[in-house]
Amino acid sequence: MTLERGVRGELQRILGAANVLLDPAQLLTYSYDATPGAPRCPPEAVLLPEDTAQVAAVVGLAARTRTPLVARGAGTGMTGGARAIRGGWVLSTQRLNRILRIDLDNLQAVVQPGVVLKHFQEAVEDQGLFYPVDPQSLEACTLGGNLAENAGGPRAVKYGVTRQYVLALEAVLADGEIARFGARTLKSVAGYDMLSLLVGSEGTLGVITEATLRLLPAPAARGTLLACFETLEGAAAAVGATLRAGIVPAAIEFLDHASLGAVEAVEPLGLPPGVAAVLVLEVDGSAPEVERQAGAVRAVMAAAGASRVELAASEAEAERLWRARRALGPSLARIAPHKLNEDIVVPIVRLPEAVAGVHRIATEARVACACFGHLGDGNIHVNILVHPEDAGEMARAGQAVRATFELAVALGGSISGEHGIGTAKQPFLGLELGPRAMAAMRAVKAALDPLDILNPGKIFPVQDQAEVPPR
Repeated sequence: MTLERGVRGELQRILGAANVLLDPAQLLTYSYDATPGAPRCPPEAVLLPEDTAQVAAVVGLAARTRTPLVARGAGTGMTGGARAIRGGWVLSTQRLNRILRIDLDNLQAVVQPGVVLKHFQEAVEDQGLFYPVDPQSLEACTLGGNLAENAGGPRAVKYGVTRQYVLALEAVLADGEIARFGARTLKSVAGYDMLSLLVGSEGTLGVITEATLRLLPAPAARGTLLACFETLEGAAAAVGATLRAGIVPAAIEFLDHASLGAVEAVEPLGLPPGVAAVLVLEVDGSAPEVERQAGAVRAVMAAAGASRVELAASEAEAERLWRARRALGPSLARIAPHKLNEDIVVPIVRLPEAVAGVHRIATEARVACACFGHLGDGNIHVNILVHPEDAGEMARAGQAVRATFELAVALGGSISGEHGIGTAKQPFLGLELGPRAMAAMRAVKAALDPLDILNPGKIFPVQDQAEVPPR
């Protein structure tokens, strides 16, 4: 569908002609995100506002013309949330990219949504501060996308996820009005917790244009350890043993045998034979505290059955371990060209059952599977590795995905720890949420976006059951 001339002229008046992208090649660039295998969905226009007033004017025009509007950061999302599946406009936050203030006295920062996370972390670290949220896409993803998805990462076990660091938000609501929620204080219980409602809402309730984020003092030291195990269950059980011992590492990452094989081909770890799984752990704090924690972790790992435990001897060695972890996602293409990348989360005590259950499901479905993730908070990335041209394999993979979600819910967990729902997990939301909870969520959406223009067609199931997700 082409953009009606009068509407195009109004958008160009609001943003300037150079900031209303209409060329088909440009639209194609904004037609997909990082969701493996998801169909491309070119919008009618891509809009590039530079301030809140322009965002408000664009959203107001979308409301008057009843045009679907998808707010988009860097497009690194894994569940299809940034795609314009119903056409309409994509509102890119790439020009809203300023760090407005770093407040050393109050340990907070005011930022626009288009700031790249890595750039923000570097800016606050230059001031001796620390923003812990660290999804694997940190070099590309933006703070607005992190807010929309409630992003997590390896450090969530100790430091939590994005929601824990949001003090206040400015957002444009579906009618084009600007609203502020929260306060620039550590405490505020004035009314409903609208911050928690907007964070993680995947752009379906408002367009975030400014955020006040809480910062921490930077840890003085860090230590990174590698622990090798001969069984998957042993590695999973060791996580619970670590936490029961009163040790809360900054990160506890997990790689299974299939993941290790893929990583060894691109970032060799030099593992001994017989290793079925490894844990990569990070401890932080003062130098004496890091030394104490590292020693305690080594003892717990050995007692839990680790065949080998090593402490990185230098920053370069620690970076090598983390580089191998970051290389994991792309390296899985060596096993199969396509992956269904899920991110279930279960209670820590159920980790051994979850890991064993996922591999049993994959074996029964006759599909390749690689598991890795943030075991410190129970978040397992289940990667079903497939060949898209094999219809039978794709059908079995879809069944394996559904069985994986059913397992997570049965163990008291969730179908998504950090990727969100988008379109990829729509058919399965009912596995976790009952009809009354779903109705309450729909009521919130209807109250804040009665015309259903903000990122429509996402999160809520379009039907009650489905065998395979709409990739």
